[in-house]
Amino acid sequence: MQTQITEIADRIYRLSTYLSEAGPTGFTFNQFLIDAEEPLLFHTGLRNTFPSVSDAVATIVPLRRLRWITFGHFEADECGAMNQFLAAAPDGVVAHGEVGVMVSIIDQADRMPRALRDGEVLDLGGKRVRRIDTPHVPHGWDAGLLFEETTGTLLAGDLFTRGGTYPALTEGDLLEEAIAFETNLPYSAITARTAPTIDALAALAPKTLGLMHNSAYAGDCAAALHGLAAWYGSRLEPIPIG
Repeated sequence: MQTQITEIADRIYRLSTYLSEAGPTGFTFNQFLIDAEEPLLFHTGLRNTFPSVSDAVATIVPLRRLRWITFGHFEADECGAMNQFLAAAPDGVVAHGEVGVMVSIIDQADRMPRALRDGEVLDLGGKRVRRIDTPHVPHGWDAGLLFEETTGTLLAGDLFTRGGTYPALTEGDLLEEAIAFETNLPYSAITARTAPTIDALAALAPKTLGLMHNSAYAGDCAAALHGLAAWYGSRLEPIPIG
């Protein structure tokens, strides 16, 4: 197991681990580290990837300096190593949306978490991240994303998911592979709010998308998000069950 490191925006690093045994083509898991006066990690990875991911973090900032441990929603690949990072970072705090803290994190985290309001900004010292609630987008009542304001980087979690391996950073099309993956393995909770929620992310005019299971994207981010929103909107028809 080896975690690759790529700087996708100024002092924002993609930490990427490919697991060949995850699914028929393997699966890539990405975390994002923001190097600031108060360093922030978005996604922790699975518990069993902690040694590799934490070693990668430590090449950028000492683990003991890690201040904020964050993620999009409560799921093993997003926060499985949460308590391992808390143990390694004495001043570390788990920060998540109010719903997630209420229903899961206050019980699961080994230290008291910080509940973030929708739109609340954390000033990291040199970087600023804004919490954006996105309930059920792509899934989970507690779902939400982070927007780093100084670089225009949207840490967009599971949006545009695909399997296998791919370049660390791309300006190529994201939509075709994402649609194929979603069609074959539906993972999103598509509701009447899905498309408007993603369109609202496009209105942020992000310059880079940090994606959990895809290349980081440095093309026309707003156009890519509008395209994804339109496709999800087209999927709102009854699906036979059974």
